[in-house]
Amino acid sequence: MENFKNKVAVVTGGASGIGRSLVKELLAEGAKVVVADVEQSALDRVVDEFADAGDIMGVRTDVADSASVNALADRVYDTHDVCHLVFNNAGVAAPSANIWETTENDWKWVHGVNVQGVMHGIQAFVPRMIAGGEAGHVINTSSGDGGISALPYQSVYASSKAAVSCLSECLAAQLESEGTSLGASVFYPSGGLLDTGIWTTDRNRPKELAREKPYEPIPTVEDFKVAAKAAGMELQFQDLDELARFCLQGVLENRFVIMIGIEEAEATLTERAQRIGRGELPIDQASIPQL
Repeated sequence: MENFKNKVAVVTGGASGIGRSLVKELLAEGAKVVVADVEQSALDRVVDEFADAGDIMGVRTDVADSASVNALADRVYDTHDVCHLVFNNAGVAAPSANIWETTENDWKWVHGVNVQGVMHGIQAFVPRMIAGGEAGHVINTSSGDGGISALPYQSVYASSKAAVSCLSECLAAQLESEGTSLGASVFYPSGGLLDTGIWTTDRNRPKELAREKPYEPIPTVEDFKVAAKAAGMELQFQDLDELARFCLQGVLENRFVIMIGIEEAEATLTERAQRIGRGELPIDQASIPQL
């Protein structure tokens, strides 16, 4: 894929945060964008915001529901008759807790969106994309937390993102070995603190998967600012539009791993591999940041 002009792109979780920036930058590159999000009001806002920027359409989608994602794919193909790019970007977070203090609903919700949501996107779109015969790409959003090294008290979230990284690796290998015209990448949002909707995802948590017991609330960006100020530190934020442009460039270059600051990740992974080789706990407890 040499450029995105007139390419049809689907972005899940596209109504806010990184997804919104991906939508913005894809439109700027001439793509036809289908925005999928579970939050109807946010979906309407982003479609209205970019209505004059290009070909954009919004489809309310619950990625944890396979029927909803299949309906999204039907809508995309009914409208455009083709799909070139699928950004499986929707994600949610859970409060920090010991594993034995988490509840079944925490796991069902986070893994339903973060892992099964990616799987549903692949299963709904990839067979049709392969059958279409055109060049295409699937981009799955993971996280350094789990995808590179887990924060221990984020076991629910970190394990979901570790699964996304593994799933993406398998997908890329399968697409290549089957001789398809598709590629796949795993996208690690990085470069600094990200001011996205991930901090307040409980707003979209379904009633049937409500918290079964109270937790400390998920720290917000403001909480991190206060903690950093108290520690005499200055937080580095990553511009989301710049991050989205970096991701798109990675797709054009057919990179499997798309990550700002990949050199730091390499050092972390090397140390983890050495610890594993010595039969040790891979997590360096001393390096874990405390809020």
